[in-house]
Amino acid sequence: MRIGLVAPPWIPVPPPAYGGTELVVDLLARGLAGAGHEVLLAAPADSTCPVPRVAGLGPVAPGSLDTTNVELAHVIRAYEAMAGMDLVHDHTLAGPLYRHRPPLVPVVATSHNPFTPLQTEIFRAMSRDVAVVAISRHQAGTAGGISIARVIHHGMDLAAVPVGGGRGGYACFVGRANRDKGMAEAIAIARDAGMPLEVAAKMREPGEIRYFDSTIRPLLGADVEFLGEISPQEKYALLGGAVAMLNPIQWDEPFGLVMIEALATGTPVVGTPRGAAPEIIVDGRTGFLAEDWRQLPGLLQRAAELDRGACREHAERHFSSRRMVEDHLVLYADVLAGRFGRP
Repeated sequence: MRIGLVAPPWIPVPPPAYGGTELVVDLLARGLAGAGHEVLLAAPADSTCPVPRVAGLGPVAPGSLDTTNVELAHVIRAYEAMAGMDLVHDHTLAGPLYRHRPPLVPVVATSHNPFTPLQTEIFRAMSRDVAVVAISRHQAGTAGGISIARVIHHGMDLAAVPVGGGRGGYACFVGRANRDKGMAEAIAIARDAGMPLEVAAKMREPGEIRYFDSTIRPLLGADVEFLGEISPQEKYALLGGAVAMLNPIQWDEPFGLVMIEALATGTPVVGTPRGAAPEIIVDGRTGFLAEDWRQLPGLLQRAAELDRGACREHAERHFSSRRMVEDHLVLYADVLAGRFGRP
């Protein structure tokens, strides 16, 4: 099968640090190529994913995040190169709506973000002739009239993730400096549980910096260390040494890749059951979920009782990149056969 993949223009594939969508695209490209398929990837020029890539695309432009002109120019150039593909899988917002897509080449589009009213309107129009993929059952349940072709959970390359012993004596938080991610709540939970907290977070955009300076910086102390943005290898070491990862999210997150990264290192997750969290965490086995975050300090103290081997086994069974690739190949075959419906 000849498969075109279109990544967003904002972050290289794979990402050097933060970038969940780009990590998924990288694993999908590698997995499809490893399964014997011909893959053509449209990604920023400074990407290093080892598959053939569309020539002529620019590098990541600093400060260009969410700039419509940059995305439109990127997808126009991408689709010019996709005419010979059997199918295109697009991870941008604008690409599936581009009116000069190669004729007769079916398009699959993954929604990596919540179905807000604006996103719902866009994807509802898109789904008339594009197979839309949701990344969790919760996200699909909020689709509001959008025809969802398939729900496919993210996966990861488990062979690249070492299993940690959880003997660091600390809890950790990994994410973005953003109110929705629950960083302030994580600090309060760890402090109430009497456990040191290591915080690794992306903090580049103005809103993230303002949130950190106004809300998080005053909360830091000897028991809370802020590490900033770290590399994937550093992240896995941090997760693997933690008693638990705190994930007290304050929004309905469509997936939450960091949860499966924690499980892959053998580390249980303690957090709130919002969004896709209950699809990822088995409460009482691979972590603890509680509606009221004030219950979470006590649950964090119990996290060391959980079987770290069960966390890794759950990740291997349900969240491998191999499973993710196989699920996509089944979808692609259905799309090429004209079957867009739910499984």
